[in-house]
Amino acid sequence: MKKVLFVCLGNICRSPMAEVIFKDKVKNKGLSDVIEVSSRATGSWNDGDAPHKGTQEKLKEVGLSCEGLHAQKISSDDFHQFDYIIGMDENNIRDLEGLSPDIESLYKIHLLLSEEVGLDKKMIPDPYYTGDFDLTYELINKGTTKWLEKIEQEISTETIGQIDITVTYKA
Repeated sequence: MKKVLFVCLGNICRSPMAEVIFKDKVKNKGLSDVIEVSSRATGSWNDGDAPHKGTQEKLKEVGLSCEGLHAQKISSDDFHQFDYIIGMDENNIRDLEGLSPDIESLYKIHLLLSEEVGLDKKMIPDPYYTGDFDLTYELINKGTTKWLEKIEQEISTETIGQIDITVTYKA
């Protein structure tokens, strides 16, 4: 099972949007049994809060729901439990690096929009400040598509590596 964690500053705008969008894509590909998805914050001031009204409205507009999600700060355990810890901007990445409990966990931290997944833009602007939930959705939608392709390819490669082939010759 691959475990993916999306992270932003407060876990009320970008990361819950990424979680919902990515979960939907995973479900539509029939991969829910092999990919687990969640989201967290780098800060704790929104702990327990529902996603921002703008995030809820944008997701509803595209037929998705974030019902039941609540902001939660990333923990040391999260760094060990998740395979990918994906931040929305460079500040999130710096914060995650500072919160990382060990060197091994640093290798799990990635930027949602990165060369790794073939995207040139680096930062997803925080709609809490910009008010532009449409742009946030567009960028997260592109980034999560690329990350799903990358993870799907990894899963396929790992599965192929696990297949035992037995050949029996009849004389």
